[in-house]
Amino acid sequence: MSSAQFVRPARVADVDRVVELQVASWRAVYSGLLPDEVAEEMSGSQAARSFREQWTEALESPPTSRHRLVVATDEVGGERHVVGFAAFGPAGDPDLWPAKDAELFALHVDPERAREGHGSRLVNACVDHLVEGGFGTVHVWVPEEENALRGFLEAAGWRADGARREIDMGRTLPMVRLHAAISE
Repeated sequence: MSSAQFVRPARVADVDRVVELQVASWRAVYSGLLPDEVAEEMSGSQAARSFREQWTEALESPPTSRHRLVVATDEVGGERHVVGFAAFGPAGDPDLWPAKDAELFALHVDPERAREGHGSRLVNACVDHLVEGGFGTVHVWVPEEENALRGFLEAAGWRADGARREIDMGRTLPMVRLHAAISE
């Protein structure tokens, strides 16, 4: 790992790049899982405006003091660039206990920078924050069908906890919840 690679708290100035990464990552993860028109809509200007508003609000007015948005950076051509991000906080599912259960709401890395360690650095930074905050387990929702995000997390030891849901994204998309113990 380069000394130029690190994870830091996101800033409002990062929001446009966060939105770009979210759209690019969604295209990579959800390609083939969603109808083409839904994928196009997710990357359109209206969706980008909505995402931009949501991430700006998440930074300026987080739902709780325990919610965080962090970015992974790397030096490219002498300049530092945001190459991935993660959002996490207390779990929101009714069957979980938000005082001890956390949720990874988003984990996105530039698809062109995949397999360079950025996802691992982001997950490790999230876990460090969550352990410090007193959480014992972290959860994340991923598409049930095989995909890069699910494969990455399962390779790191995350396992399905039996929870399932379906979301309507122009086609029913079955999701599974993965979890990982982060403290003893």
